[in-house]
Amino acid sequence: MQWSVVPPIDTMEAKTKTSLPLGPGWAYEPKWDGFRCVAYGGDLRLDSRAKKPLLRYFPELVAVLEQLPSDAVVDGEVVIITDDHLDFVALQQRIHPAESRINKLSAETPAQLVAFDLIALDGVDMRERPFSERRVRLERLLSTLGEGWNLTPSTTDFDTGLKWFDEFEAAGCDGIVAKELDAAYQGGKRAMVKVKHRRSVDVVVGGYRIHKDGDKVGSLLLGLYNNADELHFIGHCSGFSNHDRTEMLARFEELRSEESFGSERMPGAESRWSGGKDMSWVPVRPGVVVEISYDQLTGNAFRHATRFERWRPDKTPEMCTMDQLERPTGPGIETVIGSP
Repeated sequence: MQWSVVPPIDTMEAKTKTSLPLGPGWAYEPKWDGFRCVAYGGDLRLDSRAKKPLLRYFPELVAVLEQLPSDAVVDGEVVIITDDHLDFVALQQRIHPAESRINKLSAETPAQLVAFDLIALDGVDMRERPFSERRVRLERLLSTLGEGWNLTPSTTDFDTGLKWFDEFEAAGCDGIVAKELDAAYQGGKRAMVKVKHRRSVDVVVGGYRIHKDGDKVGSLLLGLYNNADELHFIGHCSGFSNHDRTEMLARFEELRSEESFGSERMPGAESRWSGGKDMSWVPVRPGVVVEISYDQLTGNAFRHATRFERWRPDKTPEMCTMDQLERPTGPGIETVIGSP
């Protein structure tokens, strides 16, 4: 099959802002919590953002891709929905070396595709066409497809975009993406705008990892107290200056301890995500409180590295409990999919 674009292609990315752009000429869409992908009809192909093949891990999507016209290329997201909510943990579990495990999970937690841009159709490379035209053509295409396909909601109304930012979080959408209606598809460039949810919380430092240079702190390991009065490992924080890292090592070496975190969840476990990195860490006596900001939670843990905001010498560790974590409420993912 000869598509009108040559795979693999660079996907168009978004730059993070603190507010949505206001004014005519913008479309607003929910930011999906899945694996970014480029889907090809014909000689079926599903590429990740990093241009790696994904179809091996999602064999149930073969039948979904077969619905595409042979020359269609669609930009979108692989998602798994559990209990009317996007389930990123289930999605991660699919990246597994064992085919038997993948086949088992594909039946138990089948993935779906969300389409949000059109790259090629009817022998035409659509990337130079404005987004407004690509969106109309994408809507027509999705109206011909069946089970396993979802069209992302899109609106040109700023107030609706703001409403979606709040209402869709409970369904698992982690923000809003804004696209210029007149803009071409700019692969490899941060030509869109994304605004993500961000919250702050006071946490306890329960340990640290040594920097690869060996003479400074690489990252701080953070915890919150659970109902059993145990310090529960919840994530890590990095991004400090070299000067601060060196000072922090001297400070926390004085607080070294035999243990800090409880047994419910401990840092340092090897996994297929660690990539062979040294995951060893040094426990410290729980006494230092810091304020951090974070974007997403997965269960009772931060999804990504957090951002250090400030030291909190006015707070005691016992004040840093799990009930600080906000759990958004609102409609489920079926409401999101059913939006305009």
